[in-house]
Amino acid sequence: MALDVLLRLLVLAAVVSAMLVPGHADPAGAGLAVGFYDKTCPAAEELVLEEMRHIVHEDRTLGPALLRLLFHDCFVRGCDGSIMLKSRSKKGERDAMPMSYSLRGFDEVERIKAKLEDECPLTVSCADIIIMAARDAVYLTNGPRFPVETGRRDGKVSTCYDAENDLAPPNANIVDLKTYFSVKNLSWKDLVVLSGSHTIGRAQCAAFAPDRLYNNSGKGVQDPTLDKAYAPELRERCEPGNKKDETLVDMDPKSPYEFDLSYYRDLYSNRALFVSDQALLDDKWTRDYVARMAAAESTEEYFRDYAAAMINMGRMEVLTGADGEIRKICSAYVD
Repeated sequence: MALDVLLRLLVLAAVVSAMLVPGHADPAGAGLAVGFYDKTCPAAEELVLEEMRHIVHEDRTLGPALLRLLFHDCFVRGCDGSIMLKSRSKKGERDAMPMSYSLRGFDEVERIKAKLEDECPLTVSCADIIIMAARDAVYLTNGPRFPVETGRRDGKVSTCYDAENDLAPPNANIVDLKTYFSVKNLSWKDLVVLSGSHTIGRAQCAAFAPDRLYNNSGKGVQDPTLDKAYAPELRERCEPGNKKDETLVDMDPKSPYEFDLSYYRDLYSNRALFVSDQALLDDKWTRDYVARMAAAESTEEYFRDYAAAMINMGRMEVLTGADGEIRKICSAYVD
């Protein structure tokens, strides 16, 4: 236990040393800063963590759900809270099919927002709440709790077209994955590190079974790269031919609610759920990283890399200063 605490402190120290001191913005972050709310809402981050503790205690599946919500927000029009906007015509980001299928956590973001509105009205953006909640979801599953830059403002635009074009599908190959990330100024390392988020949470059969179990490459066969001993277990859970199968399967069967290295060990053994996970073994750089994490005796390097990758993602196309808005209710209607 003492060693684990020491490793966490070392990771935090390494991340802090690589970041700006509180209150100072990084030019690469377009006006973001660690400690942005120190004067205007000093209790903001602790209030988010406190509410996240309650949320995860009530339903541990919501931690991974809020982490996924962050990815969907950031990759579409940047980290601007636009994933929260509703559309009466069903043409918003959260309506995109199949990209936003089964997204959860909207009510929980509103719950946290309400707490912050009571403390400091119209001060903390929905975009910042999403990234803080996602960070704390990682921490509450025994992952690192690292400083995050804040200061984002909320976007006013949300379209399903953007989501359908900017989010990599679960059957993407390595070339497509690297392209999706590179156009967002994220590297191959960000790709392989952030993919490790699949170490917590569950996925619906509809998201992976057609490609991995029953109709790989449209040939009506099982994915030949999938571990032969693992495939029958998945077939018992997922119904063939059911494109709307909502049966839930743990993405990391050994420790689905523990932020650890099991994802990489499963992936290196060809036991990952998604084609897009398996694809990480098709590139020298991403494969070498997977192999190193799969063999690692400590999470120290991975936790440090994960914190850095999350910070990189959190800087994508942000709105700051006079751009965007601070909404009282995150899930306002966009039309």
